[in-house]
Amino acid sequence: MKLPSAAVAASLVCLIIAPVFAQTAPTTAPAAPTSTVPVPATKRVTCLATTQSLKGQDKRDQMQLCMAQARVDCLKQAIDQKVVGEPRKTFIKTCVGGDATEQQ
Repeated sequence: MKLPSAAVAASLVCLIIAPVFAQTAPTTAPAAPTSTVPVPATKRVTCLATTQSLKGQDKRDQMQLCMAQARVDCLKQAIDQKVVGEPRKTFIKTCVGGDATEQQ
């Protein structure tokens, strides 16, 4: 029985470490201000992780609140970077980690 639990533990370690390696920035030419890419671990993933221990209506409520806050944070980031128009919509969807209309 130790083998399956060891495999699960190893998988969890890989899930924790993988985003760290994915966040390393290449040393090539810097990107233009409007083409910045948010951190690979999306805010949706963070919200899912924080509501994992909850159930039922509490889980739905907390997930909805977390996603609303994530959208506000991404909008603030887009405003700071002066992203406007259609690129702003795309930036926010990418930053949040999914379709921005998926609130229900």
